Amino acid sequence: MNTVSFPKLGLEFTVDRVAFSIGPLNITWYGLIIAAGILLAMCFAFYQCRKFGIIADKLMDAALGGVVGGIIGARLYYVAFRWEDYKDNLSAIFQTWEGGMAIYGGLIGGLIVGLLVAKLRHIRILPALDITVMGFLIGQSIGRWGNFVNIEAFGGNTDLPWGMTSSVITSYLREHYSDLTNLGMTIDPTAPVHPTFLYESLWCALGFVLLFLYSKRRRFDGEIFLMYSAWYGVGRFFIEGLRTDSLLIGSIRVSQLVAGIAVLAAVITWIVVTAKIKTAHDPEYLKLYVLTDSFAQEVAEYEEKLQKKSKKGKKAAEETATAVEADDSVQKADGQTDDQQDASDGVEVVDIGNFQGEETADTSQDDGTKVVGDETKDSGETEETQDGKDH
Repeated sequence: MNTVSFPKLGLEFTVDRVAFSIGPLNITWYGLIIAAGILLAMCFAFYQCRKFGIIADKLMDAALGGVVGGIIGARLYYVAFRWEDYKDNLSAIFQTWEGGMAIYGGLIGGLIVGLLVAKLRHIRILPALDITVMGFLIGQSIGRWGNFVNIEAFGGNTDLPWGMTSSVITSYLREHYSDLTNLGMTIDPTAPVHPTFLYESLWCALGFVLLFLYSKRRRFDGEIFLMYSAWYGVGRFFIEGLRTDSLLIGSIRVSQLVAGIAVLAAVITWIVVTAKIKTAHDPEYLKLYVLTDSFAQEVAEYEEKLQKKSKKGKKAAEETATAVEADDSVQKADGQTDDQQDASDGVEVVDIGNFQGEETADTSQDDGTKVVGDETKDSGETEETQDGKDH
């Protein structure tokens, strides 16, 4: 548990890096916030992808690949420039929940892996870049709040009303006091500092709104990507100059260097491409892929493929249902046969030839035939009867 306060605003927050625990496993707010940013970015991309000439099913594979590449790239980039902190404890490299993810490393890793998958899935690269970078802005805007929970990515001292402070910040500034003064920063460990994580979050949120509005009037595929590179690069260049935890090459802030190069490259490319479009005087020159017959054909083929799969699935379901009905009929027939057999087993077979009307006595019909011994029996019965009468 740590406390972060904004003295001039009269605000104070108690933050716990652990959101909840599952047995011995701690789930941190940093990880949950990063995951939320990625999820919202992907939802936006899937919702908007058809407007950029991309089929959502194809984009899914590229997006998942980009997420994996982004996480790995962000961590490796950070570790590479902070190797002194990890060379004697390699297991700490995998403890990403402790922070230490470089945005530019994530962008580079995500783009490399995502574009490779896009190539394999036959996705148009430039439209994919346009939709991807707007998702980046969503993810970056949300993800920066993970730095707030971890109390990191803050700047030098400030007298602005939103300056923040914490015991964690004070300890960090005291520990790195000499390094920061060597960079030309004036440091007072007890004074409030710039919430640079907040600056970047707001910058990315504003950039998303502006690029989203402009995307409806974009002139060529890849234009949003160039604008993102310039917009984010400008903001990052100035924000990075305020930070106290910059990755360095000598006395050069790495992110400032990368941001500056990205801005120059994006602006020059945009100027060159728009100039070519104007001089071409051809409405088909660099036409948006979403407006081409090629995309219409791709959509038609995709929908036809879905219909075939649907028909196959329906046919398979009907065949399964028919088989089940046939099996039920066989079982029912077998059940009736068994019932009949059981009924048959429970009935006594009697020779109906012995029945005469309702008489059931075992009598013999006198057909004139005499059997030896019958006469004696009859004679004896007559005598006994006679004797009985006498008495």
